[in-house]
Amino acid sequence: MDQSKTPVLDALAAYQRSGQTPFTPPGHKQSRGADPRVRAVLGDAVFRSDVLATSGLDDRTSSHGVVEEAQALMAEAVGADHAFFSTCGSSLSVKSAMLSVAGPHEKLLVGRDAHKSVVSGLILSGIRPVWVDPQWDGERHLAHPPSAEAFEAAFAEHPDARGALVTTPTPYGTCSDLAAIAEVCHRRGRPLIVDEAWGAHLPFHPELPTWAMDAGADVCVTSVHKMGSGLEQSSVFHLQGDLVKPEVLKSREDLLGTTSPSVLVYAALDGWRRQMVEHGQSLYDRALALAQTTRDRINRIDGMHVHGRDDFCGPGRAADMDPLQIIVDISAWGAGVTGYRAADWLREKHGINLHVADHRRISAQLTHADDSETTDVLLAALTDLAAHTAELRTGQTVEVPPPAKLRLEQAALPRDAFFGRTEQVPWEKVVGRIAAEMLTPYPPGIPAALPGERLNEDVLRYLRSGVEAGMVVPDAVDTKVTSVRVLRDE
Repeated sequence: MDQSKTPVLDALAAYQRSGQTPFTPPGHKQSRGADPRVRAVLGDAVFRSDVLATSGLDDRTSSHGVVEEAQALMAEAVGADHAFFSTCGSSLSVKSAMLSVAGPHEKLLVGRDAHKSVVSGLILSGIRPVWVDPQWDGERHLAHPPSAEAFEAAFAEHPDARGALVTTPTPYGTCSDLAAIAEVCHRRGRPLIVDEAWGAHLPFHPELPTWAMDAGADVCVTSVHKMGSGLEQSSVFHLQGDLVKPEVLKSREDLLGTTSPSVLVYAALDGWRRQMVEHGQSLYDRALALAQTTRDRINRIDGMHVHGRDDFCGPGRAADMDPLQIIVDISAWGAGVTGYRAADWLREKHGINLHVADHRRISAQLTHADDSETTDVLLAALTDLAAHTAELRTGQTVEVPPPAKLRLEQAALPRDAFFGRTEQVPWEKVVGRIAAEMLTPYPPGIPAALPGERLNEDVLRYLRSGVEAGMVVPDAVDTKVTSVRVLRDE
């Protein structure tokens, strides 16, 4: 196929030139009805490009197949058999993938470091999760993706599981040995789903970690807005092989997706694919060199340590890592200085918005869009941060339990607990009760407790001490976690 083509962008440009008069949604009618105060902020171009995908971008019967051609170009560009665009983010894409592999009460092996969107998929579907434990770095208090051996053991115990789902890269940039996990699955004729939301860029440079399709995964979900040039909510899920039928995956997406997809999102996806095919190698040559320079410079700041492959990769740890995720450990400043407080200070004092912040780390995500100007701003802010550690030292520490205490018993299906009869109970009185909500430190959005898990004192103290130290738990009914929604004792 001609990878210089951009079917969606070209059709959008043709629509704008054609002078058509729409008597369809959107109701702003090419910006004419939009409030001038809104137009002053967003610009008229946004509204002019906000058209229907059919009876707008394409004709009523979609006879020109504009979106279908763009998806075929994307699939070819990354070496997949099929690609599907989603304008509802990878949160929808991963649910579609899960529903394509397992149904209500069927088992699916899932890494317990899964994003909350995966848990939402379990709640909606009634799938029975078989949790596969991540690899725990006790020295650094950090979870890496589960090993192939862990999936092998889970399949041995649950041979009726319909497939497996693994998250890689993690928000910390650490990666699974996907080829080995795919081999474990395929030896049993089971598909592997990869939530690769942080890895849309991986196919476009050989020095980045191996991307899921090259490693043999069956379905791979990517968030192009995270590391690519897509607009927020842009996602692509890819398919190869014959373990998951394309018509099944498409029908599941159709079940969950919107009937009013955003042409703006489609157009940005189309243009990003062409940009990567034509310039991805050179863009990431520069981005990777910039990342290495930035890492070296941060490492020279007093009290900061940038994690690299020596820290994160090796036996019992991750198989690889994405060097564009700059993970900075600030624990040398003392237990009273948390990443939460440091991130808030940088935003307040320097207008710097960081990626992940936890009890001892902050992180900055670099992409092909960064340059020496943006990294100089980051370095200046981090240098100033190091000079103001006294302001950050609150004395509040986060009580992070060991892995055995972090892992909770799955006492009920997530769906049954979420939709069951519930009550709100003070946190001190819920030890031993079954959670009916997600309790998710955010970012990165990995639940510490989820519906159906039996709560213990260690996880509750972790969340309470975390909130006191600046952790955010936005999906809880009580975001301060002074009380928790649990199943009623009948």
